[in-house]
Amino acid sequence: MKHLTFLLLCAAFMGLAFTNPASNAVVVYKVDTSASTVKWTAAKVTGKHFGKVPVKVGTLEINKNKLVGASFEVNMAALTVEDGGGNENLRKHLNSPDFFATEKNPSATFKSTKVTAKDKAGNYTVVGDMTIKGLTKSITFDANLVVASGKATGKATIKLDRTDYDIKFRSGKFFPDLGDKLIYDEFELEVNLVASK
Repeated sequence: MKHLTFLLLCAAFMGLAFTNPASNAVVVYKVDTSASTVKWTAAKVTGKHFGKVPVKVGTLEINKNKLVGASFEVNMAALTVEDGGGNENLRKHLNSPDFFATEKNPSATFKSTKVTAKDKAGNYTVVGDMTIKGLTKSITFDANLVVASGKATGKATIKLDRTDYDIKFRSGKFFPDLGDKLIYDEFELEVNLVASK
């Protein structure tokens, strides 16, 4: 009996010795804000506008080179308009209460709640909470992750409905017969996050 107990203890010890808990640990990669970009694009009947929103902070959570979580915060008060003439007037209007009300809500944030791998090529379905103008909505989008040489690059195109965040200015849902003054509700964020350990 003593011999059997000894063997069992040895087996348990060997099992612990060859199990590396660190191999299952989530590694948090910190986003390099100078190398990361969030580009926005919005359209109306007569054309479209686009620009960038500076990334303030972010993380990519990775386990064995697989994405398991992500978060980022952008500086809405410092968004740019880069599509042509009248940029400064449009930038001021986007910062106003008609749109993002950045005086009261200077930042927008995203935090993943579920990440599911779609294949072995680094493609994922991401579910998470997007907060804009103080309002939080669950969203779902596809993303891609590449990990190489100690860096992780996450890319995604996120389509949002601005009316979910109480942005109703010239929306056809609330103001009929706008004609060519209509602004489409859907806008797009093209996210490129570069991060390292």
